[in-house]
Amino acid sequence: MLVEHEQEHDYETLMADPATSAQLVNVQINGVWHQFPKGTRLIEACEQAGSYIPRYCYHKKLTSPGNCRMCLIEMGLPKMGPDRKPELGEDGKPVINWMPRPQISCAQDVSEGLGVRTDSPLAQECRKGVMEFLLINHPLDCPICDQAGECRLQEFSVEYGNAESRFLENKVKKPKNIELGPRVTLDDERCILCSRCIRFCQEIAHDDVLGFIDRGSHSVLTAHPGKRLENNYSLNTVDICPVGALTSSDFRFQMRVWFLKETKSFCTSCATGCNTIIGTRQDAIYRQTPRENNAVNSSWMCDYGRLNFGYLQSDKRLLQPEILSGDKLIAAEWNVAITHAAVQLKHFSGWEIAILASGRMTNEELWLTSRLAKILGVELIDIVPRQGPGDDILLSTDRNPNMNGAQILGVTRWPGARLRDITDGIISGRVKALVALGENPIEIGLTFAQLQALPAFVVMNLLEDESISAATAVLPSFGFAEKRGSMINGKGRLQRLNRSVRGPGEARDDWEILRDLIQAYSGQNSETDSRPGGIHSIEDVFRQMSESFPQFAGLSLSKIGDLGVQIFGTEATR
Repeated sequence: MLVEHEQEHDYETLMADPATSAQLVNVQINGVWHQFPKGTRLIEACEQAGSYIPRYCYHKKLTSPGNCRMCLIEMGLPKMGPDRKPELGEDGKPVINWMPRPQISCAQDVSEGLGVRTDSPLAQECRKGVMEFLLINHPLDCPICDQAGECRLQEFSVEYGNAESRFLENKVKKPKNIELGPRVTLDDERCILCSRCIRFCQEIAHDDVLGFIDRGSHSVLTAHPGKRLENNYSLNTVDICPVGALTSSDFRFQMRVWFLKETKSFCTSCATGCNTIIGTRQDAIYRQTPRENNAVNSSWMCDYGRLNFGYLQSDKRLLQPEILSGDKLIAAEWNVAITHAAVQLKHFSGWEIAILASGRMTNEELWLTSRLAKILGVELIDIVPRQGPGDDILLSTDRNPNMNGAQILGVTRWPGARLRDITDGIISGRVKALVALGENPIEIGLTFAQLQALPAFVVMNLLEDESISAATAVLPSFGFAEKRGSMINGKGRLQRLNRSVRGPGEARDDWEILRDLIQAYSGQNSETDSRPGGIHSIEDVFRQMSESFPQFAGLSLSKIGDLGVQIFGTEATR
């Protein structure tokens, strides 16, 4: 919260404001008085007031060591009179006693009557001195540095650095291309000893593995003897490194960052739903980095989720629809494949059909799945539970990103409760048609032979697996980065997926496949259906869903926003 006041406002008037005296303090920044909540870090207050202070060691989610000295400012306290009240000048504002030496702003909280000069000649000169000191031993390899394009050292050297060096001695040579762990590579000669990575491992990842050794210009970053940087949050050290010292072994030298298109989305590897930025170029994903959302993941994400996108570019992607002809699958046009699947399902009653859905489907896809089940008369429908090891930081034991959505939308009440009924029905022959949506039925206990014996086995998926060749209709679908939609994370927050790349081959959006299958079964034509209640876009799907479930009432995909909407439960606090 920031309340700005013009210079002509009287200081005593500000002090008389009950809200000011109770919760806010008055701070003068570059001659203008502002109000901030008590406890606000001074460097943050200045940024909120429009005066960005350069920094290297400071990170708002970590402790402040004050060791880079880049955030030096001039600071003063109000001059107190004999009555222990601030002396006021002719302008009605406190007279500031300016300290003779510059102060760091990253380790100081705002206080009543504090005065700050962020761009004075003294502050500017201090920053130039710090930059010169930092660049003394730094290598001149910006063109080949993997951090180029998002390097704070490059940015601040333009503003505060000198055009030439006064350093005459030889630069200190430090280690290069060191594997700190399986996912992080260190170029120690670029390290400016900001200690962000050390503090992150201690305070967030709870894995005290990094530290500095040696002294002076010979200080280097390294892992403690016998240890490696291999915790599940190691790549966050790459994100917060302000220079090119720590780099991702996976992304290193793969793509210049200024070529990347960045799309806001969230991770679908577990129920936490960490907010992300997906970096792409020419429909290829190069990296996934965390996006700040204090209600979900703060500024972090785990390595498991961050790197879990390679399968979208796998050579096992299903690229075209197929139907069973004789004893083998053959390629078919989409309308032929959809019609083929619908005709097969028409041969059976609802109690002879089972639907295997997925907790990785979006709300819109699950809504259409429930409609498909209704129109088919199917009651035997379930979601495959997916569990894995978790931690007390971000990684959830629930590996399904949208189990809450499946329960709210009525696809399942108790995930996994009817899987045994589905497998028993198929084994006994009572279930004659199976619709598998994003899941491999072999993983729930069925065999290939049992699937092959089904008169109708309709598969909608994005990757080829051992069950595909037993299908009677194969409908290739999209992955999380290739579609739009919404999910509800484990804490009840509705979040939005955004498309960052196009799907491969002839694969289609899942909601379109389900819509066309419903319309083909009911005898409608999706291309000619122009009724007001028809589904022509994913916004139409969300609208129908919001009209049926109060949790989504008044919302739309656009209204969800970049940070999501809490629709039940309580927000995380980090």
